Amino acid sequence: MRKAWSIAAALALVGGPALAADPTGNWLVKDQTAVIRIAPCADALCGTIAWTSQPGLDENNPDPGKRDRPIVGTQIIVGMKPAGGNRWDGEIYNPENGKTYSGHIILLSPDVLRIEGCLLIFCGGENWTRSR
Repeated sequence: MRKAWSIAAALALVGGPALAADPTGNWLVKDQTAVIRIAPCADALCGTIAWTSQPGLDENNPDPGKRDRPIVGTQIIVGMKPAGGNRWDGEIYNPENGKTYSGHIILLSPDVLRIEGCLLIFCGGENWTRSR
């Protein structure tokens, strides 16, 4: 009995088994002008604009039928699938120019998410912080 208690105490001190990385939730973008909600969608992760300090329409969308829709509720992280470690690969829609890029998200820590969009071999991105 004493040995079992010692093992349980040791596991409690080291935190037990590691938990899988989880990028789902609300993320505040770098300039703090929007919150993106990342959630499961089918067999991937997707991200939708949940709040923005500058509400408006998706007026730069390449589909004329979508240019009158509100920017809040627009999906900008599309089909992110696990790519190993704390990384997911998919597409990123930029409502500022209406273009979609290949990209990825990387969970750097429980409260920091790196998002990167790529054009050919050139990638750029920023870090987002978890919003509670």
